[in-house]
Amino acid sequence: MKETKKRKVDILVLSDVHLGTYGCHAKELLLYLKTIKPKTVVLNGDIIDIWQFSKRYWPKSHMKVVKQLMTWLSKGVKIYYITGNHDEMLRRFAGFKMGSLRIVNKLVLDLDEQNKAWFFHGDVFDVTMQHSKWLAKLGAVGYDLLILINRIANFISERIFKRGKLSLSKKIKNGVKTAVKFINNFEQTAADIGISNGYQYVVCGHIHQPEMRAISNTHGSILYLNSGDWIENLTALEYNDGNWRIYRFDEVEMLDMSVNDHEEEYNNNQLFENLVEEFNLMKQ
Repeated sequence: MKETKKRKVDILVLSDVHLGTYGCHAKELLLYLKTIKPKTVVLNGDIIDIWQFSKRYWPKSHMKVVKQLMTWLSKGVKIYYITGNHDEMLRRFAGFKMGSLRIVNKLVLDLDEQNKAWFFHGDVFDVTMQHSKWLAKLGAVGYDLLILINRIANFISERIFKRGKLSLSKKIKNGVKTAVKFINNFEQTAADIGISNGYQYVVCGHIHQPEMRAISNTHGSILYLNSGDWIENLTALEYNDGNWRIYRFDEVEMLDMSVNDHEEEYNNNQLFENLVEEFNLMKQ
């Protein structure tokens, strides 16, 4: 099969993939990744969910996402892994460099001579994370359970009642005033700090809400961006030729492209061996 021509992307931003959880849409993410050719990739936190990681649940599709990232590394694509709260264990490795891989807690990139973008996950603004981490972890488990229930509800809705998909967690978040207020405060706080530091863009994750909008205060304005997630929204940020856009996964479009049909199926052991091989090549 002739491989589909890949779309060039200057900067790709992904966050809140949560590999290793039931809610992660790894198959959809893999389809998307195979359609693009990025120069720089910013993994803005919570890519692997170490909080909920279990050896009992690690599907091939999750390993294939990791393999795709490693393939990019072996080809010299710059990848910045910004640590989040669900993968906070990696914060002890901040400053680690190998080949074109960097592990950092935050990142500033010069997009051109006049514009700087500040990237960070955003959990530093979360009061629950600062004072009641056990409660945040409990909430993460509850959220994953809600996503699993949501999938069962969607199966019944689509297959039996012939209706569209539901989003229980979205309805809950959108219907709770405190959640809406938290999101608004989060975005304003990120923007205020970005403006005070003279940045033109502030790029976050953490709250799973894809967004791109200008935010102003008495000292100036900034473009606030959030890459969303690969749990519910299936979104990413792309930067090309001086412009940002929110990418939204289109299942019909991706399946029509059939970018993954020609690939051989691997079991996890084969994928791991392949991963180690590419990691060794990257070190050379």
